[in-house]
Amino acid sequence: MDVNSVIIDSADPDRLAAFWSELLDRPVVARAGPYVWLERRDGFGVGFQRTDGFKAGKNRLHLDLESDDPAAEQARVEALGGRRLTEYDPGGFLVMADPDGNEFCIIPKGSFELDDEGRADYLTGDVAT
Repeated sequence: MDVNSVIIDSADPDRLAAFWSELLDRPVVARAGPYVWLERRDGFGVGFQRTDGFKAGKNRLHLDLESDDPAAEQARVEALGGRRLTEYDPGGFLVMADPDGNEFCIIPKGSFELDDEGRADYLTGDVAT
């Protein structure tokens, strides 16, 4: 089997799709029933499904988005309505949340070190808290 798409539940899928569309530079291309879809790239789709419930607790699955400049992407995420989740700072990862609270990481392109506990080393004073 192959992964076809990631589907994100939302009380307002149009609003959440607009956030992710800007963040990923993928236009919204379809709406069908409770679903809103972003443009498919490299065979991988991103969709948003209308649900009645709200997110509760930590995600059991999250996306890692890579960037040449994680600090600049943090600022962009915040300008789009997301926020940094500082409670994860001890792990050394830049963990962000979309407007619905869904967690995702912004990691640097290329390799970075992890210690024996799985903590990353790429965060510096350049990434604002």
